[in-house]
Amino acid sequence: MTILRGMWRSIEWLIVALMTAMMVLVFFNVVLRYGFSSGLRSGIELSRLGFVWVVMLGASLCLKDGEHLAVAEFFDRLPALVRSIIARLLWIVILGASIMLVMGCWKQTLANWHNISPLTGLPTALFYLAGVVAGTLMSITSTIGLLRPGPGRAPGEQGGDGHSLAVDEATPSSNGEHRS
Repeated sequence: MTILRGMWRSIEWLIVALMTAMMVLVFFNVVLRYGFSSGLRSGIELSRLGFVWVVMLGASLCLKDGEHLAVAEFFDRLPALVRSIIARLLWIVILGASIMLVMGCWKQTLANWHNISPLTGLPTALFYLAGVVAGTLMSITSTIGLLRPGPGRAPGEQGGDGHSLAVDEATPSSNGEHRS
């Protein structure tokens, strides 16, 4: 399971790199524009492309870590069996939505692959490819959440110790037990 941990860690670093590149690019473009009455024509579009990738990859990380917005006032008051059933249904809904995201973005990626941006020279399909990647990651996460043994847990539900019940490999706790 260290492969999964390494994959998620590399996605986090990719987001950091994209955010850094976007900040430098926008700052440099502002300095050029206001200081020298010029600018990088492709800078705005590259920043927009980076922003789309950051948002989509960040959404998949949030789902994995259970950090999406969740209103649990009603859910927490339900009996354990009902919560388990609802949690499994929630994972099924998320899986369905993720698969639709992958299918729709894949069609758009194929349809726009030959549309080349005049500013950057890159295919406009790269915007939609972010949805394919994020949807695939969310599908994997929701499948793991759905198939996890034991009582079902809703996405974003917190454990009794305050830790997120993230969909990730089991990690040893301080007392030697495994938790996920």
